[in-house]
Amino acid sequence: MLRSVVLAGGGTAGHVEPALAVADALRAAEPRAQLTLLGTATGLEARLVPARGYELATVPKVPMPRRPTPALLKLPVRLFDAVRQAGATLDRVRADVVVGFGGYVSVPAYLAARRRGIPIVVHEANPLPGMANRLGARFTSFVATSYPSTPLRGATLTGIPLRAQILTLDRSPAASRAARARYGLDPHRPTLLVFGGSQGARSLNEVMIAAAHPLASAGVQVLHAAGPKNFDGVAAALPRGLPAPYELLPYLDDIGSAYAAADMTLCRSGAMTCAELAAVGLPAAYVPLPHGNGEQRRNALPTVEACGGLLVDDADLDADWLLANVLPVLTSPEQLAKMSAACAGTGYPQAAAAIVALVRDAAATRRHTRPRHAAS
Repeated sequence: MLRSVVLAGGGTAGHVEPALAVADALRAAEPRAQLTLLGTATGLEARLVPARGYELATVPKVPMPRRPTPALLKLPVRLFDAVRQAGATLDRVRADVVVGFGGYVSVPAYLAARRRGIPIVVHEANPLPGMANRLGARFTSFVATSYPSTPLRGATLTGIPLRAQILTLDRSPAASRAARARYGLDPHRPTLLVFGGSQGARSLNEVMIAAAHPLASAGVQVLHAAGPKNFDGVAAALPRGLPAPYELLPYLDDIGSAYAAADMTLCRSGAMTCAELAAVGLPAAYVPLPHGNGEQRRNALPTVEACGGLLVDDADLDADWLLANVLPVLTSPEQLAKMSAACAGTGYPQAAAAIVALVRDAAATRRHTRPRHAAS
């Protein structure tokens, strides 16, 4: 029986949401266990964790400079302080296991746990592991990945853990009609959902301004989250008097109802977005962020290769592409059904349960080993 688990995941939704999903699964499986989430005072976790009913313990944010800068000189002192505070939390709650999800808070959690001989479980959400999880995976044999190609030795493929709201989402015709009514949409028109993350995406907003009238003329209605900073500009640029509903919002406060309302989506391809769409069987046209190491493209590839979605580079996205590739799917119930089934086949609905099993297995190893003395 687990007594106390610390879950380290903070900063972005890609770290916080999987941590919360595993916490929910642990609460259901081990109702007597104390669950503590380790994060920062300024990340999304500061709002999301207490709202879900969990204790949040904080450590200082310690970004890892990727090139020589003056900040690199301060790193040892800042990291030592973060490890000290993480260790104080592990001691206070008498942690049996530390579960890390990458990001700023995982490095101090991994180091503090290793000093104390506390078993570690690592979950990597992306095809390419970050620096924190590459380190954590060296300290444990309990490693979970979301993609079969993730280069972490000895890992178990689990997928990304998702909250119950997504895993149990009803996208039946009746539920879709009810969700559309909530947004003031026509219950019977094909519906395109557009979003670019919590802050929106300029290229997606621009293509929708150009494509709004031809989509509406073809009978397609749109639910579009433009982002809080972009909302006024998009609202001013959209054509007036469209022949089909076009519901423009700053953001989506209930992504589940938006998924239920939609037949297809136009979106970025963050790891959480790809996992959620696969879980609910909602086909998408993915537009990976044009920056970084190509991670977002890798996120979408399994679904696209299974014919459950489309993929277009940000530089190639325009109204002509949208009308030539997305519109024919939206207006064909047969194509939508095929893509939805293919998309759903790439999901991992048992991911959280698989990670709970790893946590239990990791905790069992501590009963047979003597913890090291911790000085910090």
